Formats: sequence, C-alpha cells, structure tokens
Amino acid sequence: AGRPRSPHRIEMPSYTFRLSLSSEQLLALYRGDAKRLSVLSEQGLRIELSAQHLRRFIGHSGVYGRFRLQTDENHRFIDLERIG
Repeated sequence: AGRPRSPHRIEMPSYTFRLSLSSEQLLALYRGDAKRLSVLSEQGLRIELSAQHLRRFIGHSGVYGRFRLQTDENHRFIDLERIG
C-alpha cells in the first residue's frame, strides 16, 4: 500500500518520555544556573535537553504530558512534540 523504503534512507532517532513539572519547578529551573533538564526516556536512556525547548509547552500550571524528541544521527535536537 505504501511506498517501499529506500535502503539508503537514514531513520532519525526518536525518544519518548513523560514530563510532570509544576510552574514552581520550571521557575527554579529558569532561575538557576542549570539550563538543561535530564529525563529518563521510555527506551531506558538518560536524555539531556535544553530547557528552552520546553517553552512552547508551558501552561499556567507547568509542563505535563508525554513527549517525543527527535534527533539527528549525531544526537542533536531536531524537534520536540507533545504526543499525549
């Protein structure tokens, strides 16, 4: 039904994880020296993520949900999306 995959196509790595950060926790993160967040992915890997990537997901009560992080083959940030 779909188009066959090219054998030369590189699949970009993606990782899923859940976040539950209250507005107070976010404020502490932005006020502190640490601008990075460390999360454990559902794949069992520890991921370090720049706090700036969370800005578009911040609500009045904080950041909550399930997210998918997509990286390039060198593990550099490509995209972050809320999936649940």
